[in-house]
Amino acid sequence: MERLRRTAALVIVLGLLLAGCGSSGKEIVFKEFVSDDGTVSIQMDESWAVEKVNDENGSEGWISAFTEDDSEGVVVMQLSKSVYGVGTDMDKWKEIIESTYPMSEMEDMEEPSVPGMNVDSAYSCVVTADGVKGAGRVVYGDTDYAFYCILYAAPKIDDKREEYFQKVCASFQENAPEIENASVVETTDTIQWFNNTCAVLTAVNSWDYTMFGGLPANEASKQITQALLDNWWGVTDRASADETMDWLLAEGHRASFTDDMEYLEQAGAGEVPAEERVDFFLENFDIDVEEAENYAVWYGFYETYGDNALLGWDYSRAMSILGNYYLSGYYTEAEALDKSMEVAKMIQESFDSWDDFMESYFVGYEYWAEESSEERRGIYEEMKAQADSPYNVDWNLTFEKTW
Repeated sequence: MERLRRTAALVIVLGLLLAGCGSSGKEIVFKEFVSDDGTVSIQMDESWAVEKVNDENGSEGWISAFTEDDSEGVVVMQLSKSVYGVGTDMDKWKEIIESTYPMSEMEDMEEPSVPGMNVDSAYSCVVTADGVKGAGRVVYGDTDYAFYCILYAAPKIDDKREEYFQKVCASFQENAPEIENASVVETTDTIQWFNNTCAVLTAVNSWDYTMFGGLPANEASKQITQALLDNWWGVTDRASADETMDWLLAEGHRASFTDDMEYLEQAGAGEVPAEERVDFFLENFDIDVEEAENYAVWYGFYETYGDNALLGWDYSRAMSILGNYYLSGYYTEAEALDKSMEVAKMIQESFDSWDDFMESYFVGYEYWAEESSEERRGIYEEMKAQADSPYNVDWNLTFEKTW
């Protein structure tokens, strides 16, 4: 069995050359195998050899070990929630594993005992890689610190191998590190108000909308936010951070939106009754029904709010990346909070309520993403319905500087 390797962050490249005789009949002597970062250990056959994984791509918490002839092996795969688990839940974690490591004939099996882990599911299966199939056992679970997958593969799994896998799982131990947080500011009503302006996106990312920036301020979140800012905004330093913030506050996506709506206005959209605009757009533009319906909604929003129709969208994004600027190290915490207060006052002066602000955000999302905002609207409504909803903070709150 070709040894299982991880060649990129969150990408699993697993290959099996299922051949050979597997374990011998001798009595197994167990020894402890420990991940490179010391966060995970597990007991396996002392004769098995460790396979090194690419520790430059977040695999420091992985353990891979195999028989001498590579016919049988166990891999413990870890996804740290604080570093690489952004926006990930158990379903997405399974998808990450199974999208590159096909499993078929999956059948529920009795969940093995894995100390300290919340076992989500366990399966017997046939695993396939490089066109070769073999027997497998897979266990998914998580802890407060990380998502896990324990995978066992062999040419054939008999009762003895089944017992071996159960013992391996039962020896699992996690030594999760302390999660640092360099923030020195308590989350007051003022800071929660700031957080609320981008809480839907924070929730989409599976971050904490009660914390400024959404993540503990530490080296891990610094790496995450620097990568996000570079990929999504082209922000790589203080100068590009300032430039992007200035653009959002002065122009943002509302500028191009206004250009589009003015074009529709010149084409005669404003002279058509609202209920007839979908047909008008279909007759005069090369677009489908869904696009025509979107433009009808957007144009009506533009008629009501004019150039500021997408102000909530742009301002929400500004508030979101201010938290990113702090976590990434481009702004100090005080600088990010000072600017957040400045933008928050602009938001408060421009809208009448959370619903008013969020409607502008949702329309902006639809325009930018060219897709429905239904999912995000649902998240917002769920958050509002909570007994301890963050939106219990008064829209007309008098801001107080506590930093």
